Amino acid sequence: MERLPNPLRRHLAAVRAVAVLTVILGVLYPLLVTGVAQVLLSHQAGGSILRADGRDVGSALIGQSFTGQSFTGQSFTGEDGAPIRKYFQSRPSTGGYDPLASGASNLGPRDVVDRLPDPRGVGQAARKGRISLLTEVCARSKAVGELEGVSGARPYCAGDGVGAVLKVFPAVGTPTRVVSVNQACPATPFIPVYQGVRVECGRPGEDYSAGRTVPLRGDARAVVPPDAVTASGSGLDPHISVAYAELQAPRVARERGLGLDTVRTLIREHTTGRALGFLGEPGVNVLELNLALDRER
Repeated sequence: MERLPNPLRRHLAAVRAVAVLTVILGVLYPLLVTGVAQVLLSHQAGGSILRADGRDVGSALIGQSFTGQSFTGQSFTGEDGAPIRKYFQSRPSTGGYDPLASGASNLGPRDVVDRLPDPRGVGQAARKGRISLLTEVCARSKAVGELEGVSGARPYCAGDGVGAVLKVFPAVGTPTRVVSVNQACPATPFIPVYQGVRVECGRPGEDYSAGRTVPLRGDARAVVPPDAVTASGSGLDPHISVAYAELQAPRVARERGLGLDTVRTLIREHTTGRALGFLGEPGVNVLELNLALDRER
């Protein structure tokens, strides 16, 4: 039999290698790993699904919302979007707790200036506006404070739940004009005077980019924990800090008619330690804790 030309033989060898590796790495290896996982870690391999009243209600690995109407055995969410007061609340999510929208906002600490909604603006983005990361944090802190009956104040936040940020004109030199850029008129600026200049409220549609950005820290001390006002990198973190759980405990105990010690005991029972004993911080699995509370009724 006549030998095949060298170029053709090399191509055939490559095709055989691809076929063999596809079978080994694309079929046999996944089947082996899946089989081992199902035998040794069947609950985790199946998605760590949790059930209540005979229904799947979520995964212990994925955070979810506890807002709207009371839990019906199908969902913890309703139409109004208000927190269900008898449940512990999860960490905020930038993707609405949707696993298909997992991800962070990609906004950093320098994102402090809002784009105020302008009804006369051109385009939906201009009319809708955009809030900064700082204002998101301030608004969340204010809302959590109102829900839990504590102060929602924190550094760099105005009392009305927006970022305490000024635009100072000119950008260099003695100020002649100062605007509380995140407070739309006719709001009263969080500070009346800055360096001897009266502070104005922000006017939608006006361009303040030429001004110097001056965030003001203030003297507020944050009571609301950081994880209550910031989303995780994935937006799907199923845990909250022990501090945030403890902040919510009095409300949950009051709404359910349970003793505070009972609720705190459940918090401890559903607190996971640091990874490998030293990485990260202890966390409380919110879904598991809320299901445990439902079993107490």
